[in-house]
Amino acid sequence: MNRRLEIAMVSTPWFGLPPTAYGGIESMCADLVDGLVELGHKVTVLGVGVNGTKGDFIATDVTPQGDRRLGRSGPDVLHAARVGQVLRTLRPDIVHDHSTAGPLQAGQRPVPTVVTAHGPVSGEIGDYYRALAGSVNLVAISRAQQEQAPDLAWSGQVHNAVRTLDHPFREQKGDRVLFLGRIAADKGVHLAIDAAREAGRAITIAGMCNDPEEQPYFETEVVPRLGEDAQWVGEVDYHAKRELLADARCLVFPICWEEPFGMVMIEAMACGTPVVALRRGSVPEIVEHGVTGYICDHPSELAHAIQSVDRLSARDCRRRVLDRFDVTGMAAAYESLYHRLTSA
Repeated sequence: MNRRLEIAMVSTPWFGLPPTAYGGIESMCADLVDGLVELGHKVTVLGVGVNGTKGDFIATDVTPQGDRRLGRSGPDVLHAARVGQVLRTLRPDIVHDHSTAGPLQAGQRPVPTVVTAHGPVSGEIGDYYRALAGSVNLVAISRAQQEQAPDLAWSGQVHNAVRTLDHPFREQKGDRVLFLGRIAADKGVHLAIDAAREAGRAITIAGMCNDPEEQPYFETEVVPRLGEDAQWVGEVDYHAKRELLADARCLVFPICWEEPFGMVMIEAMACGTPVVALRRGSVPEIVEHGVTGYICDHPSELAHAIQSVDRLSARDCRRRVLDRFDVTGMAAAYESLYHRLTSA
């Protein structure tokens, strides 16, 4: 039997745990905390806002910064400094840090620090992780992500996950297809609209468009394509998102970059909704072609794939997530990694 660990789980300064709408990192972090507590470990969460997890909670700020200052360095650095203060008063066996600036302090700790690479590992962030080699234990969220930077000192790979049974399962689907995600060029929103229209299906587009750098794309490529058969509903909350996913004929995921994971794919499949996606990044690891969706090599193939989704089984989609992308498996994988690192 594995020994009980005391784990310090460092979230981000952007959104609470769990987030009420946008916040893939925070959603994964909240589910991991609950999964580890259910395995019998003591987890202390260092985050912002109020506690929505089964772990103990210490707030570094009462106000999540995401809606106002997402991505700016100030909140992340302040959060890291306050986390450092708190950790000096705790005695964890291991620290798991999901923030950006926090891992800079890992070399000063007497216990191992695990860092999950939630985003791309190219450019400056890749160089950052290289500079941290020897002080942190870096975990990939997909094989595709690891392959983007094979020279990084990876300590393991653990797929993200969802609490499958919390997602509403529905076999009878509505008529509309769905795009759900950031309204950004690398997400391929315009390709999703064009493909749905060519397939003769109406599409609902749900997602946030708050970044000023993404506004020109929205205005030039998305707005002119909107109409009765292509409706943008903006950012949706936790409950509305799951209702959209459960009702959709399929999720259209025409990414135009090497997506490290793509939580929305497993969220859709958990609801029994197949995924139509382009073959980029982690897509082939998540979608089983011809079973839980269709993987396309070119945007011209998307429309035919959308027309073919009625051949797929909602139960197969749900089963895929239960078997491979459920929180129980993710928590067990991290538990195994923690034990390996703390026994070294």
